[in-house]
Amino acid sequence: MVEHGRRRRQLMQMLDADAVVLLAAAPRRVRSGDIEWPYRQDSDFLYLTGYDRPEAVLALLPGRRHGETVLFCRERDPQRERWHGPDLGTEGAVREYGVDDAFPIEDIDDILPGMIEGRGRIHCPFGRDPDFDAQLQGWLDRLRQLRGGGVATKELLALGHLLHDLRLFKSRGELQHIREAVAIASEGIRAAMLASRPGVPEYQLEAAALHAIRMRGAQPAFVPVVASGERGCILHHQAGQDQLDDGELVLVDAGAEIGGYASDLCRSFPVSGRFSESQRALYELVLEAQTAAIDQVRPGRPFESAHQAAVQVLTEGLCRLGLLPGEPALRLAEQAWRRFFPARTCHWLGLDVHDVGDYQVGGASRVLEPGMVLTVEPGLYVPADATDLDPRWRGIGVRVEDVVAVTREAPEVLSARLPRSVEAIEALLASR
Repeated sequence: MVEHGRRRRQLMQMLDADAVVLLAAAPRRVRSGDIEWPYRQDSDFLYLTGYDRPEAVLALLPGRRHGETVLFCRERDPQRERWHGPDLGTEGAVREYGVDDAFPIEDIDDILPGMIEGRGRIHCPFGRDPDFDAQLQGWLDRLRQLRGGGVATKELLALGHLLHDLRLFKSRGELQHIREAVAIASEGIRAAMLASRPGVPEYQLEAAALHAIRMRGAQPAFVPVVASGERGCILHHQAGQDQLDDGELVLVDAGAEIGGYASDLCRSFPVSGRFSESQRALYELVLEAQTAAIDQVRPGRPFESAHQAAVQVLTEGLCRLGLLPGEPALRLAEQAWRRFFPARTCHWLGLDVHDVGDYQVGGASRVLEPGMVLTVEPGLYVPADATDLDPRWRGIGVRVEDVVAVTREAPEVLSARLPRSVEAIEALLASR
């Protein structure tokens, strides 16, 4: 509660005196028929409030005499609570979430327009929730009518450019949540590795990973990728009925979410327990590229430098192994590596798996600063139908992904305990 209050104050200090922030909770979403998806709060709303229920609106009103932080939320309803469990109501929201005032969400049309009247700017995440956008437009239309057609609000501004810069820098509490999510996802991938054997279907590895994540009180941050053999070259392949074959690699990419914060990890490993010569060569090349990229995750370095380091190592290695012809410098300039690595090396991580925050500022790559958290995940994906290549390389997909925090000194690999080297992976698989 204290940290959420600090975040709200930080955001309001960035606003003009006549500005207001309006933010709606995530709506419930239908999976099919009358069955809903498990509820997940909007990440911006969660960041500012910690409130994890639907049908709520947060208003930040700098300088308001009766309280700057106002939450509109559901009142207690015995009938609804019989089906879905207890609510806090407005009194509980003030007590548990530290807002200055709370009103029933049913009364928002009568109360909120008066609160925003006269405010020069409204910051709001437009386009995220069309229903709330329409509701806000209705309030503004009403205020214009009351003013005889005059302009009630000068500007409507996107909220992200302010709030997302705050979210980019993780506090100690946030880092602790991410560390826990990383540790849990590591156990999920370890469980999948131990469940792998020739003849086992991909979905059983997915089940092993999900079981480990849920048994530790977390949710999966996304549907895991479990891809064996040539399916490892499909970057977001989801587990199916396909069976693991002896001699193949299998790629498992999984993440956990706990306390609202996510992790995102990946390992590639041999079904047999031992890398073949060609698998080992590609795996160690990816690992070398990742090591070079992680070394760039330091304060003062451009965000892009990790990707540049990775693709330079990959290009040199691909030329050395004969997958790319010619001189590495020329192939690098041509971006020939894209044939085998069509992705980026890094992305921000936090409340979202692909977290918010600009990657460029003023047209240049953003400079890394302590408190930022990102993934480092180079890969190589050699298509099975690449008939111009030596058959020993075809159909091999390798990705190695870890979570790294920017510190004042050396980068901190939060997932360092998950086996990463060829020797460590083979030792774990030997214990099956």
